[in-house]
Amino acid sequence: MFMSFPEQYSGGQIHHWILALAFILDALVGDPHWLYRHVPHPVAILGEMIGRFDSALNNPKSANLSRRFAGFLMVLALVGSCAAIGWLLGLGLRMVSFEWAWIGEAIFVAVLIANHDLYAHVRRVAAGLDESLDAGRRAVGHIVGRDPQSLDDAGVARAAIESAAENFSDGVVAPVFFYVVFGLPGILAYKAINTLDSMVGYRNERYEAFGWAAARLDDLANLVPARLAGIIFVLSALVLPTASGRAALIAMRRDAPKHGSPNAGWPEAAMAGALGLALAGPRVYGERHVEDSWMGDGRRDAGAQDIRRALRLYAVSGIIMLGFGVLALSI
Repeated sequence: MFMSFPEQYSGGQIHHWILALAFILDALVGDPHWLYRHVPHPVAILGEMIGRFDSALNNPKSANLSRRFAGFLMVLALVGSCAAIGWLLGLGLRMVSFEWAWIGEAIFVAVLIANHDLYAHVRRVAAGLDESLDAGRRAVGHIVGRDPQSLDDAGVARAAIESAAENFSDGVVAPVFFYVVFGLPGILAYKAINTLDSMVGYRNERYEAFGWAAARLDDLANLVPARLAGIIFVLSALVLPTASGRAALIAMRRDAPKHGSPNAGWPEAAMAGALGLALAGPRVYGERHVEDSWMGDGRRDAGAQDIRRALRLYAVSGIIMLGFGVLALSI
């Protein structure tokens, strides 16, 4: 006998529909900022908790070993708590009698996928560059950690494209991957890992020791998603007339291992090859200069039109990632 959606949901059989609905909700709505003025975003709550752990445990006068151990305890507490909350939330949704409770899980997953908002932020950089260099710098300053005032037009465009590539891996592929494999506990645990790394995973005096565990766990968690993101960019480039799948594959295989990050090079090199650009390379973060290898061997003089080409590749890649996720959950 055909089971209703609620019965299938209780048995864990409709997660492919949940993922598809989550993508549709994110594409249509993104993050409803009007709502988050009244109700905090889950990542904002995580950030507040990380800040409190940082203030309480990261004592600059302590030995590095003690600070590493304190950072490890913070990671264990937050990642474990988020996984437990995900498990309890999933259990609660399956136990309620409300017929459409499965939609609640789709909404929650949509909140944790950053597909729409990243696209919008990167598109604003292209619009800013069309207006002026200063407008482009202001727009790109919202999505990259480097000093925007040190960037010329091409630097702003490359930074936006690199952000689209890397954050497609962190904000779309990885959350979907962990949801497909581990469900709500997985996607919540991953967001905790990624937020920890973004806040304390820096190689500076304050976080070199305290953020060591967070940075290493983030590297480990993104090993598969980053490479999957690169492969998806290659597949997307094969169907777009303005991109080259062959060049994307060549650049990814040749250049990704040269990147300073064990993961960021895979999507960045694939994006660079697909668009015929050179990305990454030497960069400035505040007062810190990073001498990184170039990803791709194409043009360095990127512009607003190249950002829009990257966004087309990004959009097609999101559809392919959704297809992979739905297929995996349907098996």
